Amino acid sequence: MSHFLRISRVFTWLFLTGLSATTIVTAGFYLYLRPGLPPVEQLLDIKLQTPLRVYSKDSKLIAEFGEKRRAPITIEQIPTIQLQAFMAAEDSRFYEHFGVDIKGLARAAIELVSTGSIQSGGSTITMQVAKNYFLSRDRTFIRKFNEILLALQIERELDKDRILELYLNKIYLGNRAYGIAAAAQVYYNKSVSELSLAQMAMLAGLPKAPSAYNPLANPERATIRRNWILGRMKELGYISADAYELAVAAPITATYNATDTEVDADYVAEMARSEMVRRFGEAAYTDGYTVTLTVDSLKQQTATEALRNGLEAYDRRHGFRGPIGQLDKAEITGNELSDLILNYPRIETLIPAIVTNVDDKQMAARVYARGAGDVAMPFESIKWAKRYKTDNLTGPAPKKPSDVLSSGDVVYVHLNTPSAESEESDTQITASLAQAPRVEGALISIKAETGAIEALSGGYSFRQSKYNRAIQARRQPGSTFKPFLYLAGLENGKTPATIYNDAPIVFDDSELETAWRPQNSSGQFYGPTRLREALYRSRNIVSIRLLRDLGIPNVLDYLKQLKIPTENMPSNLSLSLGSGQLTPMELARGLAVIANGGYDVQPYLIQSIQDVHGDILYEAPETILCDQNCDELEAAQNNDRGMEDNPETSSQEDNAATTREQPEPRIMRRLAEERSVYILHSMMRDVIRRGTGRRALALGRDDIAGKTGTTNEQKDTWFAGYNHEIATTTWVGFDQPAPLGRSEFGASTALPIWVDYMRVALNDTPASFMPRPNGIVNIRINPETGRRARPGEEGVFEVFKEEDAPPALPPQDEDQRSGASSGDDLSRQIF
Repeated sequence: MSHFLRISRVFTWLFLTGLSATTIVTAGFYLYLRPGLPPVEQLLDIKLQTPLRVYSKDSKLIAEFGEKRRAPITIEQIPTIQLQAFMAAEDSRFYEHFGVDIKGLARAAIELVSTGSIQSGGSTITMQVAKNYFLSRDRTFIRKFNEILLALQIERELDKDRILELYLNKIYLGNRAYGIAAAAQVYYNKSVSELSLAQMAMLAGLPKAPSAYNPLANPERATIRRNWILGRMKELGYISADAYELAVAAPITATYNATDTEVDADYVAEMARSEMVRRFGEAAYTDGYTVTLTVDSLKQQTATEALRNGLEAYDRRHGFRGPIGQLDKAEITGNELSDLILNYPRIETLIPAIVTNVDDKQMAARVYARGAGDVAMPFESIKWAKRYKTDNLTGPAPKKPSDVLSSGDVVYVHLNTPSAESEESDTQITASLAQAPRVEGALISIKAETGAIEALSGGYSFRQSKYNRAIQARRQPGSTFKPFLYLAGLENGKTPATIYNDAPIVFDDSELETAWRPQNSSGQFYGPTRLREALYRSRNIVSIRLLRDLGIPNVLDYLKQLKIPTENMPSNLSLSLGSGQLTPMELARGLAVIANGGYDVQPYLIQSIQDVHGDILYEAPETILCDQNCDELEAAQNNDRGMEDNPETSSQEDNAATTREQPEPRIMRRLAEERSVYILHSMMRDVIRRGTGRRALALGRDDIAGKTGTTNEQKDTWFAGYNHEIATTTWVGFDQPAPLGRSEFGASTALPIWVDYMRVALNDTPASFMPRPNGIVNIRINPETGRRARPGEEGVFEVFKEEDAPPALPPQDEDQRSGASSGDDLSRQIF
């Protein structure tokens, strides 16, 4: 008995000694590691890395920027059965333990001793939260002790639901998906609440090894893992036996679902991204900002498509430049066509395709198109493809498919998918021959009153070229500059009835080797011409004489008044022909000043910025149009702002508000006299009705005005048009200035793009005219002399400022009418 007692005492002392040593070691570890542990409060302040999302003003997704796909949600938004699936997979005793599961740790320790490796993890969900948010992923005992200590801390300070919510928003689930909401979208294109039981179990199996158990990369292992989790859920009483049987029999339905943008607006998205990085630095990509732009999704999509279609139409007019590649017969027969075609990139809607057969008897070809397989290409879609020789010369029209194509050619095609309304059940996809245009262009549409950008496209393809021609390309505006010159004339006593002589004129310039002999685009001269007619017929000689009459310095000063950049404007008479340089955005902004009646315009793209919690950090300011006392209005606004910012007058709630940016209202001063602008509107509407912009009559509206523009050698072509609500500018040209071809003008290249866009932009909107200001009169004039017409004399009505209206002729002056204009000596104006 005494022997037994002695042995018992020895074991008791050994146990107590071991327990004391363990306690001392544990306490030592705690005292050593505790100072380096982060405070749990940081969990509540940590910003999950959430991408930057850009939306149109009608809430359509334009773009998403960021390494990680994440969409944080609350635990209330997650179905209970989904929570149970994760607990069955990772920590079935989550709601029972205190952050550390002793049974789990003991089981892991025994496995480590007996097998040399850990077969089942001992980490709880709380420990994983500690590791994912604060610690490294190093597999060391020090890190494990830190994890345990931090888990105990987290459990003391946060409730279980909050811990589980943090876990489900942080975990990596493969394919750039972080958090359960992002994973549901990536694998099933569903919200969390829409998942089936089998899909929930599949997602719950991913945290253990996102690559090994990924249903896309390894469906067999993923299925085994899913079914094991479903079995655990049945054992734990989370699901019934019938639900288990149905779920394990469910097929794998996971597919990769990239973020689907809803608007094709890459150039706009890049403008928003660069502005966000300017404001917030690299945090713009991770802090979950939501940017709402001013663009309308329908108008933006229309702008993108209208520009591409217009550039392709120009390119087709100048012929087919040949295939983008050539494969020999051995390559076609000895390889998978689906692999070969991957060597050629897709460009927006242009699909690369390999010509596999050309059949002149059937008047068709067959092609293997990327993503569509074998499709027919009827000759009707090939007939446009005359051989390109130069920008002014093409070969003859093809008469059969083999005149254009041969087997092995790699070409671009458009795929023509039958419409859903098609009554023919056997209608199949066909291909149309296409090519990537070399020509480029831009379109900008601005809300005239506020400056909000409604649509913008900076080129054919952002993937091909990040160069945003809408805001970066400085080009000669050509005749689209003339409205600003004519507005200067109207502000300086000229009228639409003022006569200038459209006759040859020669200028000697010491800087030029030869004299300058400007001429009209037609090469002809038309004699005495009223300013109204000179504008809508785009007469160059009249513009030159008008500029010389007004004075180059005066016109440049007036451009500065309109806030049109003059740094790249010449100080000579070629200024009148638009030989300066402006970006399409600068021209569109100047046009908007005319469209809104003469008020300043500051184009802007961002309507609002929200943080990850939905709080508004920035909102575009109100626009106030100001005619007079603008300084006093701005001072009053500043005083009001000062009162709001004064801590003695602001509420505590306002002072506690975050860093919301509250810009001052935009005070848009009048830059041009409203009667002059009103008269110019009348003159520019005639460009559409009877001048170079007649193609716009297809819109069937009488409230639109505009101006075509074509520079020397057709290197730049434009159309700038508007009504009182919206101003839109289009440009077409080569990035490296070169002639577009002798037959190409603003009316044939840029105007069709403008019409296609404005047809949608103005659809179902009422006519919008600038209100008629006081001090305007309509006078019937003689169109040949510009003077007031006599009763019975042929005449037209013209609009004038009251003080500039032509005086009535006394009867005795009837035979002396010729030779004067608006009371001025005609010979002086002619020369």
